[in-house]
Amino acid sequence: MVSFILRRILVSVLILLAASFMMYMLVAYSVDPLQDLRGSSSPNRAGLIAARVELLDLNVPPPLRWVLWLGGAAKCLIPFAGTCDLGSTISNSPVVALLPQALGSTVQLVTLALLLAVVFGITIGIVTALRQYSGLDNTMTFVSFFLYSLPAFLVAVLLKEFVAITFNNFLDDPVIGTVWLIIIGIGVGAIWQSLIGGDRQRRLIVFAISGLSTSVLLWVMSATGWFMNPGIGPVGLVVLVAAIAVGSTALMAGVRQRRALLTAGINAVIAVVSYFLLQPLLDISSIGTIAILGLATIGVGLLSGFLVGGYDRGQNMRVGLVTALGSASLILIDRYMQSWPAYLANDQIGGRPIATVGSSTPNLDGDIWISGIDSFTHLVLPTIALLLISFAGYTRYARAGMLETLGQDYIRTARAKGLPERTVIVRHAFRNVLIPITTLIAFDVGALLGGAIITETVFAIPGMGALFNTGLSRGDLNPVMGYFLVIASMAILFNFLADLAYASLDPRVRVR
Repeated sequence: MVSFILRRILVSVLILLAASFMMYMLVAYSVDPLQDLRGSSSPNRAGLIAARVELLDLNVPPPLRWVLWLGGAAKCLIPFAGTCDLGSTISNSPVVALLPQALGSTVQLVTLALLLAVVFGITIGIVTALRQYSGLDNTMTFVSFFLYSLPAFLVAVLLKEFVAITFNNFLDDPVIGTVWLIIIGIGVGAIWQSLIGGDRQRRLIVFAISGLSTSVLLWVMSATGWFMNPGIGPVGLVVLVAAIAVGSTALMAGVRQRRALLTAGINAVIAVVSYFLLQPLLDISSIGTIAILGLATIGVGLLSGFLVGGYDRGQNMRVGLVTALGSASLILIDRYMQSWPAYLANDQIGGRPIATVGSSTPNLDGDIWISGIDSFTHLVLPTIALLLISFAGYTRYARAGMLETLGQDYIRTARAKGLPERTVIVRHAFRNVLIPITTLIAFDVGALLGGAIITETVFAIPGMGALFNTGLSRGDLNPVMGYFLVIASMAILFNFLADLAYASLDPRVRVR
């Protein structure tokens, strides 16, 4: 393992050196950083040109300039020394100061989109594989290919028009009409009956119950002004926490496993009690407080599963962890909802919360809950845009992988031994489906960290894509190289992690 890691590091360094040289030469010989000054009518144009030449070392041939840039980049390997030097921009701003802000905006944008795309894509891909050639399978196949073929800029523009503007207008008079209640109920009922499946009678029952429940719930929310003063509330929290506990147990262990069910129940009770006890603390919380509470949640989830024990202690610990994290997420969501009226009433928001440009509202005052809502309202549209595009790929890969896996001999053997279908799918087939998807995730992380250039441009988000696009259009070489260095390093790192993940997913793979 050690020799493998060392070899990969050496190869990665050589790849970075060769790729950075090629990138530097291509940009240096294809753009002119003095183009804006050559056409200037300023009386001190010659002085400005001379200053920029001296600032960017333009009198040095590009190959030697690359060596100078490489020397400054090598200083970034010294931790905590503060000597990292990636050059300056045309406007004499250090690239080292620009990268963290741009990378932070991009990470904030793509993290949730990637996680949701992976979770929903794999889940729907597996469900459609289990219902091959059904109405759900055919519908999701059409939707996946349709979303995959849509241009990113078109998705962004449609979201601005039909989500942001429509929802903001809806908040002026947040009442859902009878026609829309019926349409939404029919749509939700159709989705649920496709997911649950079964004979015609069972589908009709699921359709009626889910559709009617959705319509009634939306009517109650509309009549009580929930959209202006949202919240989960104690009753809703108890119901949802119980659903998380039962759902996580059923998915990961089976409801007949009493110790797993006990572990989930313990975490559910702790979550409900914590909801009431932590409200005063959450009102004065900071990011550090939330981080500490998060670590405590993880510890409680794992410890409860360990103490309950049983023949499969690891399984119980996983059930406890999922239940604890899911329940804690509900508590945080409820606390954000409590701050929604204050956010809407802020003068900078003006009652129209869903933003269409930027990553935050300038000069917005408020605590972490107000700033968190502001970040959400600015990033929800670009996140959905990236989610819809990435979702299609994961759905198709998961479906194809599951169909191939279900035809293997070991799956037939597991079923012949009498194992429950949940165990066959979750513990045997699903693990092998993850192997090709791991490669796709590693590739996507590098690509998304590179910045969704089109999405960031449409929504005016100052991320990595915007940094690269601006630098390239202005002939500003150093920001482009800073962008390249970060993205290339992340791509190599996550592909390396994917190689290590293969060994844990497939016992037949050994890293030597």
